[in-house]
Amino acid sequence: MLGNGILAFAVIFVVVIFVYMSLRLQQEKAAKRNFIELYTISLTKGFSGDSISLLINDSVLTNQTITKEPFNLEVKRFAEHSTLMIVDNKTEKLSLFELSENGGTYQYEKENGEVRQLPQSSR
Repeated sequence: MLGNGILAFAVIFVVVIFVYMSLRLQQEKAAKRNFIELYTISLTKGFSGDSISLLINDSVLTNQTITKEPFNLEVKRFAEHSTLMIVDNKTEKLSLFELSENGGTYQYEKENGEVRQLPQSSR
């Protein structure tokens, strides 16, 4: 009976070691991931004078009043999947746009309070 207890403890110990090694390897792999793609975001028309916040995946890129158009911002891709959020700070209206994994240039215009995306060009 003592032998069975020692054997069970050894099996559990080996399983814990393998799980720990697997998780550690996975974290190292994720930490090494660098993206080379760039997003160019351009607010072309209708944003002048508005207080706008631009976010990608809950990371604030800018929070300011747009004084001139076009307003351009270039950002390096930093996540596996990216969503651009354009927030009108005055009305707190949120517009969501999915960004390509290949990067590219994205142009937006605002008309009658609605933000819409213009056709995209890839790099």
